[in-house]
Amino acid sequence: MKWERLGWYLASFLVGVALIVVWKAIVDAQLISPVFVPSPVATFRSLVDGLLHGDLVELFMATLMRMVYGWFLASIVGIGLGALVGSSRTAQAYLEPTLEALRPLPASAVIPIAIAFFGLSDRMVLAVVAFGALWPMLLSTTHGFRQVEPRLFEVARIFRMSRLEFAWKIALPNAMPDILAGARLSLTASLAMAVAGEMLVGVDGVGQWMLAAGRSYRSADIFAGLMLLAVIGVATSALLSVADRQLLRWRQLQR
Repeated sequence: MKWERLGWYLASFLVGVALIVVWKAIVDAQLISPVFVPSPVATFRSLVDGLLHGDLVELFMATLMRMVYGWFLASIVGIGLGALVGSSRTAQAYLEPTLEALRPLPASAVIPIAIAFFGLSDRMVLAVVAFGALWPMLLSTTHGFRQVEPRLFEVARIFRMSRLEFAWKIALPNAMPDILAGARLSLTASLAMAVAGEMLVGVDGVGQWMLAAGRSYRSADIFAGLMLLAVIGVATSALLSVADRQLLRWRQLQR
C-alpha cells in the first residue's frame, strides 16, 4: 500500500513536470505573447525575487491568515448550526427556511452589505470569507447528522444519554466524514474569497499584489502569485488529508 501511494505521488509529480514543459514550449514557440504568458523561468525568477528581496512573504502570510481565520469562523458557525438543524426538527422548522433563502446567494452579493457594516477594512474581507466558506460546512454537517443510523437513537435511550451526549459521542463521529469533506470545499471557497476581497478592498495580500501586477502588465508577477496560491491550496489539502486519517482511524480499525 505504501509503495502504491508513492507511485501515485510520483505520477502526480510527473504530470506537473509535463505541464511545465508544455508551458515552456508554448512560450518558446511564441504562440502567446510573453506580455500575457511569461516563461516558467521568468515566473520562478519573479517568485524568488519577491520572496527574498520584496514583501511577498508578508503578503503571503496576510492572505493565508485571512483565509484561515475566515474558514475557522465559518467552521464554528457551520458545524454548530449544522448539528442543530440536522438533529432537531424544531430547529429545522425555525431555521431551515431562512438558511435556504440565504444559501443560493453568492458570497460576492454580500460584499456591499459587508462594506456598509465594516467599511473597506480587514474585517469586511473576513466577513465575506466567512460567509462564502460557511455553506459547505453547514450543509455537510447537516447531512452527516441526518444520516445517523436510527438504531443508534434506541441505543442512546437505553443508556439514558442526554441530547448533548448523543450529539458528542455518537452523532458527531458519525458525521465526521461529511464534515471533513465539507471542510475541503470550505477551504477552497475561503481562499477564493480572500483573494477577491483583497482585490476589491485594496488591503495588502497576494490578491492585491496580483491586481497591481496586472495593471502594470507584469505577467511574471501574476503567475508568481498564482504559484503561491497553488502552494496554499496544496498545503491545506495535505493537512486535511492528515487530519482525515487521524480522525477517521476508527473506521479503518473496523475493517
